[in-house]
Amino acid sequence: MSVWVQILLTIAFVSLIVVLISQNRHPVRTLAWILILCLIPVLGLVLYLVFGTEKKRSRLVSDSRLSSIKEKAAAVNESMVRRNVPDGHDDIASLLWTTNRAIPMAGNDVRVFTRFDDMFESLMEDIYSAKDHVHFEFFKFEDDPIGRRIGELLIELAQRGVEVRVTYDSAANLTRGRFYRWLRKGGVKVHSFLPVIVPFLSTSTNYRNHRKLVVIDGRIGYTGGMNIAERYSSGVHGGIWRDTHIRVEGPAAAEMQTAFIVDWQFCSKEQLDGDRYFPAINSMGDSVLQVATSGPMDEWNVTMQGMTRMITQARDYVYIESPYLIPTESVLMALRNAALSGTDVRIIIPYRGDKGVLVPLASRSYVEECLVAGVRIFFYGGGYMHSKTIVSDDSIATVGSTNLDVRSFEQDFEINAFIYDRDVTMELKRAFLDDQANSREVFLKEWTERSRWERFKESFARIFSPIL
Repeated sequence: MSVWVQILLTIAFVSLIVVLISQNRHPVRTLAWILILCLIPVLGLVLYLVFGTEKKRSRLVSDSRLSSIKEKAAAVNESMVRRNVPDGHDDIASLLWTTNRAIPMAGNDVRVFTRFDDMFESLMEDIYSAKDHVHFEFFKFEDDPIGRRIGELLIELAQRGVEVRVTYDSAANLTRGRFYRWLRKGGVKVHSFLPVIVPFLSTSTNYRNHRKLVVIDGRIGYTGGMNIAERYSSGVHGGIWRDTHIRVEGPAAAEMQTAFIVDWQFCSKEQLDGDRYFPAINSMGDSVLQVATSGPMDEWNVTMQGMTRMITQARDYVYIESPYLIPTESVLMALRNAALSGTDVRIIIPYRGDKGVLVPLASRSYVEECLVAGVRIFFYGGGYMHSKTIVSDDSIATVGSTNLDVRSFEQDFEINAFIYDRDVTMELKRAFLDDQANSREVFLKEWTERSRWERFKESFARIFSPIL
């Protein structure tokens, strides 16, 4: 290596370290990245560019554009906008409004799905009935019998004259180019989110769109934890794929529409401004909803902050289902403080992952810290737990795409519905208790008596938790 190359590399690394320090990140993270850059300079530089950069000052669309879309959604359903939400949860509603301009909307009918086949049948019926447009966004939209059935219906609609738009996460669907070309050829408008062209990695490669969202004619919306894939129907590990999704009919569909339009504009550069996308909707039910989105380009970690507030506000109980237990420090502190304060805190997670070993190992590394504080931990035994729900005090719940992990809170684009409705909350509570009956509770004594090798593997996996 020539002297000039060494000088240039030295200048680059010193400059990068100066940038790291000036960003005022958590000291542990800053020191970790400096250590990596010093120990493995070239590989460390690549790792930092892919996994370490932050884009908090970026936006999917401009603030003025977002405000314009939000104003349209609120204006057409002005009588359904609520300044106060039921059961004294105004502080959470205010938090979500302040950080995300999430509008509390009344007059919604909410249906809860805990089985993929039930959700899929309902979704197919609603899509088939579409008159004007279908907006379809999923982290994974797979080329298998389930994906093909949806694809054929979307193509049929497009050829019938219905506007059909599909966006998907590029990294999660790298091998499905032929499938998406088939959709485009059939008249469906398709764009990937943050395209990844292997092996050319970028500073955005680690940022993924984890949202699951469908909006039909601006009146009906779907969101939750379910992707479009056959295994959601057939199950894994000899059992069901346990997940939670919701169908929303009513004014809150306008907020779901806003989320899609923002993502679509980012992907395609097409602005969707027509009134057709925001029809006035009469009251369809009794539920008050706020639809909140979050992502690595946002100023605030919105869904994490909303969930943390739910946990800290809970008085009687807070029940959580997640495929992962890899919380940020603030969420872990909230869970432990709630339990130490006498709140009944329960978490159901899978013992094994749907694929890979690092994630379940990292999840298990947090179990002891929770158990010591009095949090009750259950390993789901009925198949695979992929549900992403929190329910509290018979009065508030959240359902969406956000896992209880660092990646969802800091690296992925997510969407969650915060639901202020006792009937829906009680339905989700019953689903949790049914899952608990199919789970094995972990107790501190048995957990601490596991082999040192097992505990070391979990601790090692935990090191990689920010990028899992």
